[in-house]
Amino acid sequence: MSVLCFQIDSIGHVVQCYNPIKTALSNSHISRIRCFQLSFSARQSTGIKGLDLALGGGLIPGTLTLVIGATGVGKTQLGLSWAKQGVHEDGRKGAIVDLSSRGDSQSHADYAKRSLNWEIRSQSMERLVPAQIFDRGLPIGDSISFLGYGGRRVLRNQMDEDQWEAWQSILNRQTPILTQFVYRHLLLGTRRFMVDGIEPQDSPEDSLQLDLLELMYHRMLRVQHDWLARELLRQDFRANEESVTSNPYDHTKSNAMVLITARESMLEQMISKPFAEGDLGAGANTVLFMGRVQSAGRLDRAIYIAKHRGSYCDDRIHPFKINDDGIQFADVTSQGTVQ
Repeated sequence: MSVLCFQIDSIGHVVQCYNPIKTALSNSHISRIRCFQLSFSARQSTGIKGLDLALGGGLIPGTLTLVIGATGVGKTQLGLSWAKQGVHEDGRKGAIVDLSSRGDSQSHADYAKRSLNWEIRSQSMERLVPAQIFDRGLPIGDSISFLGYGGRRVLRNQMDEDQWEAWQSILNRQTPILTQFVYRHLLLGTRRFMVDGIEPQDSPEDSLQLDLLELMYHRMLRVQHDWLARELLRQDFRANEESVTSNPYDHTKSNAMVLITARESMLEQMISKPFAEGDLGAGANTVLFMGRVQSAGRLDRAIYIAKHRGSYCDDRIHPFKINDDGIQFADVTSQGTVQ
């Protein structure tokens, strides 16, 4: 357990972050310093220094994080940074589940290679036999395109009954492959799952993508390892029970980060929009809004932490820029302090 100290200004904003073991704090500082005991091994870094500081150390393991913003604002860069950070903290990079059904991908491979030196490998939609599922030497992709890029609609109110039934048939055939992908990653130590491609919707009940997200989060990531194995193996569970028992993992340590496209582009519009009772935002532990803000006659990018349950967070709007190194907070110095 470590102690992290924040210098707080007169209206409660973080001005600077200290490690009291490495930093000598004079008596004149004491009245303006608040110290919190934080277990840094129990936090997940986003890989973005300024965002980790604003989140009080990072994301809390075993939780759901939503990143909501308009197309092109930087959601994918943030998600990939968080996923890649798994190498340093979990021993493995995160896995990517692309739920887009549009005619193009989310450019994960391009962003990852350019900014993170990460060659993302795609996973085929191939069903494995039980012996292959438990074969740790069998390669597994970093990313799976679950719905494909056929440009098909994913909102029920945009489909007729035949189209909806056709989707259900496809999902019945393919969901075991998604379960297989998630389970194998969990066996190998992956603890970060980035879900991308969620389209805007007026009613969550209409979204096929949100149905899949609920399934993945609550019935894959949030269940004990043997229960997920039962769901995957079905009639083959008993014959492979020894393999299941000898390959346990702690399901309470896994996080999901979901990237959701918003209709609004301005950050102020997102902040003023309340969460609906029972929607995804109401159930998430952390919600980040990414949008545009007006500054000196131009539109800049900024991020706002709308929710971070169980932790301190900085409630200011944080401007950021995107360059070849990814997302850079404009108000954080090279020493990791807030200006």
